[in-house]
Amino acid sequence: MFDAQSPVRIFAVSALITVTALVGVGMGKGVGASWVALILIAIEIAFSFDNAILNARILSRLSRFWQNIFLTVGALVAVFGMRIVFPILIVALTAHTGWHQVLDLALHHPDAYATKLEEAHPAIASFGGAFLLVLALDFFTDNTRQVLWLTRLERKLSRLAWNWAPPLITLGATFVVAWLPFNHYQRTTMISGMAGVAIYSLMHGITEFMGKLEGRRTKTHARAQTGLLAFISFLYLEVLDASFSFDGVIGAFVVTQDIILIAVGLGVGALWVRSLTIFMVRRGTLARYMYVEHGAHYTIGMLAILLFVSLFVDVPEVITGLAGMSIIAASVIASQQAIRAAYPGRSR
Repeated sequence: MFDAQSPVRIFAVSALITVTALVGVGMGKGVGASWVALILIAIEIAFSFDNAILNARILSRLSRFWQNIFLTVGALVAVFGMRIVFPILIVALTAHTGWHQVLDLALHHPDAYATKLEEAHPAIASFGGAFLLVLALDFFTDNTRQVLWLTRLERKLSRLAWNWAPPLITLGATFVVAWLPFNHYQRTTMISGMAGVAIYSLMHGITEFMGKLEGRRTKTHARAQTGLLAFISFLYLEVLDASFSFDGVIGAFVVTQDIILIAVGLGVGALWVRSLTIFMVRRGTLARYMYVEHGAHYTIGMLAILLFVSLFVDVPEVITGLAGMSIIAASVIASQQAIRAAYPGRSR
């Protein structure tokens, strides 16, 4: 009844799960709890919009099979792995506590769990900040890009176009942040930041290497990625999702201490982000709105900086969310203006 590009078909499952989850929460915990879950869903979507844009760029290279895997298996990993299991694992590692004890805290002592998760923030912020910063720099130091948005700035950054520039710059930034005299988490900042750079470089390097092998074998880059290369790209997407999910998990405790509500709200929100990614891929949004990808990477760079800043001062989640959405909105408006300038006869 609906083709693969139909918004109804793409968002139907997310909408159905949302209604079911909100009704279930309302029946089990009351109408007020459903409202809290809805707020958490909105927060997750707002915080992860740039993630959806970045995912769409990578996912557009994959075959329809792997796109469906991303929407199904990947969604399960995002919901249960990154929003529930991974925070518990992080707390267990940083607090040197058994995972079963952390799980008991999460289910029965949410205040204590929130405190433990907050104590893990330096490691999370350092890892996520380094990972996202090298990702943003990798985009802006690419001198093969034909489309520039903030031309003067991006041309200067493109002069750093050599393979090891993004990780080395990020390591330098991490060392500076780590050894600031008022940084009380110097060792954690250093180790976690280096881990973020190493994991990004490893995943990105393997993907690039496999892409070259695939290109030699098929003699075309237009063919959708399949096989081992697609699997590595899928893993890369999951690591990206983990980097973007930390902030939302910690910020969710500002709204509620109920781990069940947090899991439902952030989990359902993650499903909407997945559907939004598929929508952008199927509708060719990044091709039409040429500056949206730039806006996403500027947002990622800003988020990386704010994660490092959060080692020293409390950065309200509302500032992060509004700043990111403002940058992306500006990139959409700039894209629309460029389209109207190129095709003055088009109304949209």
